Amino acid sequence: MLKRLFDIILSMVVLLLFLPFGLVIAAVLRFTGEGEIFFAQNRVGMDLHVFKMYKFATMLRDSPNLGSGDITVDNDSRVLPFGRLLRRTKLNEVPQILNVLFGTMSIVGPRPLTPKNFGYYSSESQEIIAQMKPGLTGIGSIVFRDEERIIGASEKTYEQSYKEEIAPYKAQLESWYYSHKGFVTDVLIVLITAWVVLRPDSTVYLRIWNHLPTLPKSLQL
Repeated sequence: MLKRLFDIILSMVVLLLFLPFGLVIAAVLRFTGEGEIFFAQNRVGMDLHVFKMYKFATMLRDSPNLGSGDITVDNDSRVLPFGRLLRRTKLNEVPQILNVLFGTMSIVGPRPLTPKNFGYYSSESQEIIAQMKPGLTGIGSIVFRDEERIIGASEKTYEQSYKEEIAPYKAQLESWYYSHKGFVTDVLIVLITAWVVLRPDSTVYLRIWNHLPTLPKSLQL
């Protein structure tokens, strides 16, 4: 109940503060690119319930059927010009505040994946992650804030890189969160998320949580 109250209060505050900027972003999206404002995609949530997750539209409308599919890579040609700015600043994620208000997501939790990418987790990891409401941000979001560049730097194909390198480690991080979740952890994750948006190269989270699963060398840039 405390977590849900935290979600409602914080999401309402963010929504009210962001509304003027959101209207500007919506207007720019409406009159540029393909004219789409929002993008909704199926994601796997708590108890394996599939829900629609909202973002500002930053890519071509048919992008899931083009190029690397569910996986976005560095300098992805499907990303629209204004979309690059939104993705770089993470503003494209703000509409998920609506998911938080609807109760399908929380402010902090494991990042919700598409059914295909969720399938890359082991059955044990899926069982653990499905016990938690997915989050707007989380430890996985912090560590993999530069996921697109990591995939782009890999010698493997986009899908192999995600399936064989990123997904296993991301599952470890989400399992770590499950074991350490709590109000203090959530507040720290929110604060650190804000910090790494401003300072993308920061590794302050490693000083706060020095017992995180060790990052494999293949994922180190």
